[in-house]
Amino acid sequence: MNPRDFKTSRNPLRMKIRQKIDIKNLTLDDLTELLGGLGKERFRARQLMQWIYRHGVVSFDAMTTLSKEFRRELAQIAFISTLTPQVVEESRDGTRKFLFLLGDGESIEAVRIPMDKERATLCVSTQVGCAMGCAFCLTGTLGLRRNLDTAEIVNQVCAVMAEEPVGNIVFMGMGEPLANFDNVVKALNILQMEEGFDFSARKLTISTCGLVPEMKRFGEGCSVGLAVSLNAATDEVRDRLMPVNRRYPLAQLMAACRGFPLKQRQRITFEYILIQEVNDSLEDARRLVRLLHGVKAKVNLIPFNEHPASSFRRPPEDRIEAFQKHLLDRGLVAVRRASKGEDISAACGQLKGSRERRDEADGLDKAAVG
Repeated sequence: MNPRDFKTSRNPLRMKIRQKIDIKNLTLDDLTELLGGLGKERFRARQLMQWIYRHGVVSFDAMTTLSKEFRRELAQIAFISTLTPQVVEESRDGTRKFLFLLGDGESIEAVRIPMDKERATLCVSTQVGCAMGCAFCLTGTLGLRRNLDTAEIVNQVCAVMAEEPVGNIVFMGMGEPLANFDNVVKALNILQMEEGFDFSARKLTISTCGLVPEMKRFGEGCSVGLAVSLNAATDEVRDRLMPVNRRYPLAQLMAACRGFPLKQRQRITFEYILIQEVNDSLEDARRLVRLLHGVKAKVNLIPFNEHPASSFRRPPEDRIEAFQKHLLDRGLVAVRRASKGEDISAACGQLKGSRERRDEADGLDKAAVG
């Protein structure tokens, strides 16, 4: 996808500027339009993006190829936001989990997962909390507090890449990406800019719980990878695990997957969290094979990551292996995703939740002392 080909539904730059604009909320087209309104040449937008994303500059004063007058003009109408981790947890396997405090006091998580000595995947959040209410997801217990703006999504990448390299980015952290459609698409545009991080489409993946109308819209404009959180092969089980299935049951979801535009070598990734005695039997595996028939699919098998807030349990190793073997024997690409960060707050939302519980306890203690 050319990052300038996909247009979002709103353009706040057409409105009169009443307050300073966060440059990291802008795509290259947005910034070009803004600067054009100030009588500046088109190439100035490219210069700014290069300074911000290639060089990591967070102050207009540091942009030495721009005139002092231009820098003063920019400082009057705009600023460059940043995020700094408040907490970083590191696992024995090299997984690093970051807790970022936002300007309004809310917090989000991002996770850098090492794949090997040279490659790493960064998992970023798109919302504070989540409205989808999936039974296995700790973030869902927080409820939806708000969408992240584009800058808050992009700044997770900026903060981590300032310290260490990242090869792939997956939008699989807190929140449902397609429920924050415009801001997520703008973030993708920024991440793919030649003047910025220059990520190719195959290095980016969006995960969804199955918002069928948004999947169609997304497929029409973007060519990055799609992952679908599936987790069951019957409506009965998926209704129990994922309330979204009552709106868009499996028949509708699979029709959307079969109609999703894919490049020749692309597949849709189906995430399947294995939960003991819920969806991990051989009969579940047989149903999954039938459900995915005719879909260019890859299945990520993810043993449930146990945490105190859930009664669900991880299946025994023999059941996990038998489930995967059945899929492989029937010709499905089925990868068991290695568990990472098990010695830290690895479940999505766990670090945020534990910090909030601690802060609440501290507040009660202080009130009692007062």
